[in-house]
Amino acid sequence: MALAVAFAGLAPALAGDSAPNSTRPAVKAAPQRGLTDAQIERNIRARLAKSKMAATEHFTVTVQNGVAILEGKTNVIQHKGVATRLAKLGGALAVQNHIQISEEAKAKAAARLAKYRTPDGGPVRATVVPAGK
Repeated sequence: MALAVAFAGLAPALAGDSAPNSTRPAVKAAPQRGLTDAQIERNIRARLAKSKMAATEHFTVTVQNGVAILEGKTNVIQHKGVATRLAKLGGALAVQNHIQISEEAKAKAAARLAKYRTPDGGPVRATVVPAGK
């Protein structure tokens, strides 16, 4: 009997219901399946407009059968991945990311990686030295 009462108290929590004064953190919504292409496109454009990269990047978005197609150019490699994530959060079932990364950004990333490579082209290896030696 006590066990049944304990589970009855957990039922709303297990069902996803939360009290208005709940202290649980908010969870980002997964892509929504019942949206039209136009709704998904509006959601993605709104997310891109709210992002920090909105001032510098101007990507085009089209949606066909739930698949978002992103196009444009960027000087920041990470912006390509951010755009993909925003499209998925906006409701896209899949994303075709055709955003091109500038040669300047590629060269900058290659230079940064080269800093951590050995002269023979391999990665830098660390050596663990026991304490006291």
